[in-house]
Amino acid sequence: MPIFTLIIIGAAAGFLATRLMRLNTDVPTTVGIGVLGALLGGMVLRFLVMITGWMAGFVGAILGAMLLIWLWKTYISR
Repeated sequence: MPIFTLIIIGAAAGFLATRLMRLNTDVPTTVGIGVLGALLGGMVLRFLVMITGWMAGFVGAILGAMLLIWLWKTYISR
């Protein structure tokens, strides 16, 4: 997945993940969470991307961003 596409998908995934987990963050944090989540989810779900296409990558990006939000809320944001 090209890095530019990963950033766009990550930004959208970060937005959706922060809304699903009811986290109020500023735009750079939301995009950062999404991009890092996209990288994490993209690595974990790379096999699914090869099988089902870009939609699995998007789902993986959302799941990765949600995992990072959970880790952030649990360990960093105290």
